[in-house]
Amino acid sequence: MDAKRKAALMAYCRIDELTAEEERLLEAMYDAAIAYLQQSGVAEPNAGTKRAAQFDQCVNALVLDAWDHRGSQSSDRTFVENPAFRQRLNQLKLTEPAVSDSDTAGRG
Repeated sequence: MDAKRKAALMAYCRIDELTAEEERLLEAMYDAAIAYLQQSGVAEPNAGTKRAAQFDQCVNALVLDAWDHRGSQSSDRTFVENPAFRQRLNQLKLTEPAVSDSDTAGRG
């Protein structure tokens, strides 16, 4: 994650400063969010595209949720689905460009 992306993610999560340990944790959460989207069938779009902005919003939502729920939770807490995140993820999945096995240019 480059410095610009990190600053945007920290602003989204309303994080002013990070300790060295928190910085490693935030980077791990970012990597996990990227992996989650890719394993959901959404490739990381080319920078500067409209899909990239949608992808970044999904990453932000996943990281914020992970950040907010990084501590232990009581057994009576239930997960509440974020409908805005689900809509963005579904839109990205439904508009994922088809790529054949012979395509070496990557996804856009």
